[in-house]
Amino acid sequence: MLPVDDLGEPVPLPGPPRRVVSLVPSLTEAVDPHVLIGATDYCTHPEDLEVDRVGGSKYPKVDQVLALRPDLVLANSEENRREDVERLRANGVPVWVMAAPASVPAALGSLRRLFGTAWDTEPDWLVKAERLWRHVEPPRARAIIPVWRKPWVVVGRDTFAGDVLRRVGVVNVYADHAERYPRPTLDELQAQEADLVVLPDEPYLFTPDDGPQFFPRRRPVHVSGRFLTWYGPALVDARAALERAFSGTGR
Repeated sequence: MLPVDDLGEPVPLPGPPRRVVSLVPSLTEAVDPHVLIGATDYCTHPEDLEVDRVGGSKYPKVDQVLALRPDLVLANSEENRREDVERLRANGVPVWVMAAPASVPAALGSLRRLFGTAWDTEPDWLVKAERLWRHVEPPRARAIIPVWRKPWVVVGRDTFAGDVLRRVGVVNVYADHAERYPRPTLDELQAQEADLVVLPDEPYLFTPDDGPQFFPRRRPVHVSGRFLTWYGPALVDARAALERAFSGTGR
């Protein structure tokens, strides 16, 4: 019986993949770099990674991916387009699609299944991340968490980033919104009862000069977008870094 990915689609793997193309920065960082032959232009970790670049996550150069003859392509249900995944599969390329995780345990569980299925391994960082993120701190502050501007997009319900913050004691004011990534107006954002505005440096590059001025009554907390949204080895360092960023924010 063929293994299936997070979405229940079969992934024909004759053996441990040795030629992998990753279309997701988080998964690029998570996989053994010795098996990677291709990655997106936005895959910045490992920092010394030298592989063919195949465009962006949303619009990868599928012909280039096919030319690399991978024995596995890694994708994500939220970051990658279904039509690209289907084209790769139609050309005989196994594709493992990870579901967009709604929590830290969901992300780590998905990664554990991927590694166990494809390589029968358990990376040391995965075990460490599971231990580090098991604990949930008591709430210390309420926050607005923009991830884009022009238009404004914020973290909503059932998101990995929202659960990361919840575990370090930061409550997302949009956690009960009907959408995972709402698009409120600036007036609505400014009317929220929040102590903080959390400003990551990706996907939108918020800076001290671009972001805080829109929330004059909120304390700005600048964080690494990688530590907030990447569900790979970055999680090992993310917990301590985020706890330092939010130290002193309690009521």
